[in-house]
Amino acid sequence: MAFVGGRVVRGVHVWAHSRNDNEIRHGLGEHSSDTAELARGFASVFGAGDLAYAVGLLHDTGKARCAWQEGLLKVEGTDDRVDVPHKDLGARLLAEAPGDPYARLAAGLMVLGHHGGLRTPSELKQMLRQPGGVDDDEAVRRFVEAVPQARAVLKGPLTLPEAWRGRLGVRELGVRLTYSALVDADFLDTATHFLRRPGPVSTGGATMAQLRDRFERRRVEYLDERRAKAGKRGRASSMEGVREELYAAALTAALRKPGVYRMSAPTGSGKTIAGAGFGLHHAAEHGKSRVIVAVPYTSITEQNADVFRRLLDPRPDDPDEGGDAPVVLEHHSNVDLDAASQRAEGRWQRLAAENWNAPFVVTTTVQLLDSLFARTPSRMRKLHRLAGAVLILDEVQALPKPLLLPILDALRALSEHFGTTVLLTSATQPVFESLSPWRDLDVPEIVPDPVRMADRARRVDFRWWERPTLAELAEQVRQRRQALVVLNTIDDARRLFTMLDGRTEGRVVHLSTRMHPNHRRTALNTVGKALGDGEPLVVVSTQLIEAGVDLDFPVVYRAMAPVDSLLQAAGRANREGGDTCGEVVVVDLADGGRPGDYGPAIAVSRYYFGPDKAQPDELAALARYYPHLYKTLELDAPPVTDHRKLPRGQLVQHHRHKWDFPAVANGPLVSPGTSVHRDPKRAFRMIDQDALPVVISTGPDHDRIVRLIKQARDIPQARFAALRALQRWTVMLPRNIAGADPVRARLRPVVGDLHEWTGPYHDDLGLDESTID
Repeated sequence: MAFVGGRVVRGVHVWAHSRNDNEIRHGLGEHSSDTAELARGFASVFGAGDLAYAVGLLHDTGKARCAWQEGLLKVEGTDDRVDVPHKDLGARLLAEAPGDPYARLAAGLMVLGHHGGLRTPSELKQMLRQPGGVDDDEAVRRFVEAVPQARAVLKGPLTLPEAWRGRLGVRELGVRLTYSALVDADFLDTATHFLRRPGPVSTGGATMAQLRDRFERRRVEYLDERRAKAGKRGRASSMEGVREELYAAALTAALRKPGVYRMSAPTGSGKTIAGAGFGLHHAAEHGKSRVIVAVPYTSITEQNADVFRRLLDPRPDDPDEGGDAPVVLEHHSNVDLDAASQRAEGRWQRLAAENWNAPFVVTTTVQLLDSLFARTPSRMRKLHRLAGAVLILDEVQALPKPLLLPILDALRALSEHFGTTVLLTSATQPVFESLSPWRDLDVPEIVPDPVRMADRARRVDFRWWERPTLAELAEQVRQRRQALVVLNTIDDARRLFTMLDGRTEGRVVHLSTRMHPNHRRTALNTVGKALGDGEPLVVVSTQLIEAGVDLDFPVVYRAMAPVDSLLQAAGRANREGGDTCGEVVVVDLADGGRPGDYGPAIAVSRYYFGPDKAQPDELAALARYYPHLYKTLELDAPPVTDHRKLPRGQLVQHHRHKWDFPAVANGPLVSPGTSVHRDPKRAFRMIDQDALPVVISTGPDHDRIVRLIKQARDIPQARFAALRALQRWTVMLPRNIAGADPVRARLRPVVGDLHEWTGPYHDDLGLDESTID
């Protein structure tokens, strides 16, 4: 039966979605069944297939209400929404079904939040206390007639996987991944209807064993080309032996059982290639579905993705490599599509969100972890792809220390309960076992003897320069033929660049996050060529250059920073291990700035490192530094009665254990009971400073960028591809700067929270908002 023209008619379909371009409506029975089967397939990887099937089957039960069906027919052919609730009925049925109370609570929360986001148990219970709709019994009968499989689900019992009954954080993470399976299945099936596809898009293509073998073949070619180029320039590397030793150790470790591993290897030792080799060999050996590489900076994402595409994506000259589908997905877009979810086009924006359906994903640590602790569908739909995968966290020393407790707890749960192998790579490997989530966890080291490898790879001397001014630093840098200067703030880098530009022999290049990725890539290519050709060159950069960027300077100046940053910057000095030792000058500027969170880490760094103390590349001192720093930051503070006084990481854990998803993602209520405002500074946020994605449309690519902006804004089916392409010209602008009147006047909305920059863009400095009157 269905509601048609004001009356109930037997034998007529109830609908889930309006007509597509082929004038075909989407039946509720078809949508519910297909979503349930998709969700079951996604969640079966981690043992929650039955739970995901149940929520997938009943998520749209409320659409069987007469009022909703009538509303759909009224708005059909328009951009208006059906302004009738539908999430509550399925949530009520599942929350009141027979079974485990935690399973019923989880199912109810998932269905209640499958559009707007996960909510709190108290909100679900409040909804359950309210009377249902007058049509609800009849709606359930209509729904069960359209979806007869629902009878068995409603009889129960609903259960959680047995493995989730241990630590509280495991259950909470299980809800997140099952919710991810639900919303991804819902979006994919809805997109199948509206985009008129025969079924959800599949990556198809090569198996992990084929990708492993392809990687091995092309790696040899890639390294031969690098050696040939270095030989032509007379710069044969003494690091080749170290790199081969590391790669061999990675492949040996890849055959071990799944779990959590660390790779402690010096900068320049080839961690990027070795980590990928570990991931592909381990995935092929143990049946893992994909490799996900997360790095701290967008600039590294771009560089690494280029290398991995070369090593893994199909080529026209290799027709027999196991399919022609692209292998490497690069995903670091920070556009918040949920920002427009209340507008009519919000549906299409959510359908276009990335879901990591690729065998090899390169993303940022921010994108990964902010999504892992989010609550909205578009950010979370990819999370189920973490289960049964190999997750490589590069440069783990850059993880935000106030959030280490929830991060480590989630990584451990992924490994122990969701089939994820985790690899942590760094030249300055943190001692995470000194923190409570990992205190009893065995984390094997891939490198047989990290101290010996570090000694073998040592190729720089450190010098300490106390209290010079930026002007004095500029004067000394002018005397260098080739030098890199890494400063702590964008303002310091701009000031020093201005002092040097036009007053130094040779080229001066500036690098910062105010430059869009294409601009940075062009600048880095210019730098690499100038270094290879022996041209005079000075590069002035923020911290973005100090991890994973393959450049080699004879001398590096690094503004005083935590010791791991000092050592990462040192990785840009004498990177290939030449005959002459590289020089790293640690500069404690008298007039320089620094990020607000650097204070405690710098203080602890001074305690262990400096003149007449240990050097930053001494692993024994680093092993003492990290526990001292964690204790100074009180990451594992003693329990307190008032949870509001907990350190940020412990507070996030407190809210995770209560399944308070809004408090985790958006912060706790500022004044519970009297205000709906939340404190974002107490939420899980990888970057404390809010930033607005701004696409730069000026320059030689103007026409192409304008076309992509139009597609992202006006063509729903093309939005996903357009937003991905626009990443190359997008800058993240702090919202406090974006909100200033002169800057805000130059911003034009595109889609979600993405804006187009209509103001000046400096050829050297990038988006220089300081020049705007």
